[in-house]
Amino acid sequence: MTPISTGHFDLAQARVALIANGKAGRQDTRDRIDYIRARLSPIVRDLTVVPVRKGKDLARVAHEAVAAGNTAILALGGDGTQSAVAGALAGSAAVMGVLPGGTFNYFARELGTETLDAALDAVAAGIVRTRDLGRINDRIFINNASFGLYPQILARREDIYRRWGRSRIAAYWSVLVAVRNVSDPMHLSVTLDQRQVEIQTPLAFVARSAYQLDSLALDGAEAVRNGQFALFVAKGRTRRALIGAALRLALGQSVRGEDFELLVAQDMRIESRTARKLVALDGEKERMAAPFHLSVLRDALRVFAPADPATAGPAA
Repeated sequence: MTPISTGHFDLAQARVALIANGKAGRQDTRDRIDYIRARLSPIVRDLTVVPVRKGKDLARVAHEAVAAGNTAILALGGDGTQSAVAGALAGSAAVMGVLPGGTFNYFARELGTETLDAALDAVAAGIVRTRDLGRINDRIFINNASFGLYPQILARREDIYRRWGRSRIAAYWSVLVAVRNVSDPMHLSVTLDQRQVEIQTPLAFVARSAYQLDSLALDGAEAVRNGQFALFVAKGRTRRALIGAALRLALGQSVRGEDFELLVAQDMRIESRTARKLVALDGEKERMAAPFHLSVLRDALRVFAPADPATAGPAA
């Protein structure tokens, strides 16, 4: 899907809130906040900085910022931060500024705002476009929702980050550590639009980011651009097979049709044998009640994006 332009945002009359996740990324958050303030204060009516220390407070803070009369909400952090703020702003008139500050920053990269300067340039230009969002039950996600092995990977990743710091190498290492301890596969009953399939797998991965799929050399990006979900089901059952698939995925060398089975639909329902299941949403873990209904919310989020749509990635 090509982002849809919704006009120009008048920054000179805007009240802007900057929500900064102090735990995201490796750079010093205070320095980045000072830099953002220096760039934007001269061109906006009012800029309020709201530092957040706990990720669970992000959505609440974003809701409060809108209720306080802020018409633009800027989120500084990684994909987990962007997802929480996007979920709070979905369907509202507020415009979101995506300021990258995490490890992978897939959402910012897809928008064409991979660097902080590029993101601030987009805000300053005031060009507003709409983006699609994914929804699972009552939760919004921007990149992916995963079941099975991936939530376990995140738990390992948090421990590795605490010991060694945030880096892409540490993130990839957490994949291998988690795969070594993989347990029995999940049994899922999945309804894809009107078709039902039974799945037995250690990992099910639902994608809504075409940019992420392209980056990982996975199929399904075109389906996502057309407003559908891409569901990837890991074929490997043994630890050896899963480790090989994980390594190839990390290196962007997945073997088409061998490591993962791809299923595509605009609407999905996933039923599990357990009443509650650990789900990973954009890199954050949450225990949710089954069954899981996934739907695409078209043009649900208004964002600052580069003036030329060709410089931005496909819709998330």
